[in-house]
Amino acid sequence: MNEYLKQLVELVDVDKKIDSFEPRVEQIRENLDVKLDDQKNLENKIEKHKEDIQDTELKKRKNELHLVELSDKLKSLSEKSGAVKTEKEMKALQLEEEIAKEQIDFANEEISRFEKIDELKTSEIEEFEKEIASMQEEIASIQTKTDKDLATLEKERTSVFSEKEKLMSSMNQNIIIFYEKIRRWAGNTTVVPVRKQACYGCYMRINDHTYANVIKGEEITTCPHCGRILFLEPQTEEETAES
Repeated sequence: MNEYLKQLVELVDVDKKIDSFEPRVEQIRENLDVKLDDQKNLENKIEKHKEDIQDTELKKRKNELHLVELSDKLKSLSEKSGAVKTEKEMKALQLEEEIAKEQIDFANEEISRFEKIDELKTSEIEEFEKEIASMQEEIASIQTKTDKDLATLEKERTSVFSEKEKLMSSMNQNIIIFYEKIRRWAGNTTVVPVRKQACYGCYMRINDHTYANVIKGEEITTCPHCGRILFLEPQTEEETAES
């Protein structure tokens, strides 16, 4: 295997390490993010309950104002009853009184209903706040461990990036451009091994001529089907014995 190909094999391995960091970060943060989401959900519920309470308070206030109006109306009807001269007028006043009293009953029922809703929402808010308070210690503990693990990972990431910079500084610029061009679409399968005379990027069988060039390893050879860079993996003692 020529030096350029060796460097490309090393480079794709380094890039695989670099690309593995993001999912590892997500994995490290997973428990913390779940707990923070739980806390956020509870906070959203509290906020929604407070909005509901404000809404019911407005409705309750509206009914209370209506009660005042109805009370004034009943008082006015009572005063008018003393001046009634006919039975028809009396029945009309009585009907108005009955309607007003029904409206008063309904308004009182609504006020009572809104008060119960407020009591329930307030009670639930208190429960949510207790849940959040009990979560704080656990979140703090998970946060500490997460920060520690992320710091360790960041050191590893810095080391890998340094490894890549050192490797690329020793490589031919044209080879790097060629590699990056393929990597744009092939990602971490830019450089792949040939096994059983098949490209392990597209899994297509390569022809004998291409395979012979891969075996020689004297130049950079690409797959005739997909264009990935091919190399032959060093055989282990067991594999050599089997072949």
